[in-house]
Amino acid sequence: MKLIKKYFNNLSEEQLEQFSKLQELYKDWNLKINVVSRKDIDELYLRHVLHSLGIVKVMEFKAGAKVMDVGTGGGFPGIPLAILFPETQFHLVDSIGKKIKVVNEVAEGLGLQNVKTTHGRVEEVNDTYDFIVSRAVAQMETFHRWVKNKVHKKQNHALKNGILYLKGGDLSEELANFPKATIYNLPDFFEEDFFETKKVVHLPIKYRG
Repeated sequence: MKLIKKYFNNLSEEQLEQFSKLQELYKDWNLKINVVSRKDIDELYLRHVLHSLGIVKVMEFKAGAKVMDVGTGGGFPGIPLAILFPETQFHLVDSIGKKIKVVNEVAEGLGLQNVKTTHGRVEEVNDTYDFIVSRAVAQMETFHRWVKNKVHKKQNHALKNGILYLKGGDLSEELANFPKATIYNLPDFFEEDFFETKKVVHLPIKYRG
């Protein structure tokens, strides 16, 4: 929790309470359904929560915005973002049922009213969103193909609607076919060594009606 307070010092009491509950909720559920490695559970706030919130350093979602988290796993980045933006609607999608079960239980345990989930493939989702977020579930070319028809036409944010992707390492080859992609280096925002090679990639997507 010290890490969260270090970088986000204007949280409400409710948000502080919700963030503080995450460790206990994930530890409890991880004993029943393994969705986070043991090492990562011990460093949950660094490796999962704060990493998820790296997106916030690039984009602050507005009230009424719709965001889809593809391949959410145990709920990252969707759950931390939903805590931080209670007026934004988050749709967390994963093809593995046991992971969605954990997400549902964590969201309920935190009292989050702005989270819905789908157990299934993103290609089966028939809706559009301001932004689509994820943590490195596929190469950008594959991910873009999955979600390119799921972006709103109307722009409501400083950044154009599209993908906000948490990735690591050298992305020059992966993004060679996406000249409009912008890379934001997380060490510019977070000083911990864990973020040394971590990035947020913003890729605008034109609406296809």
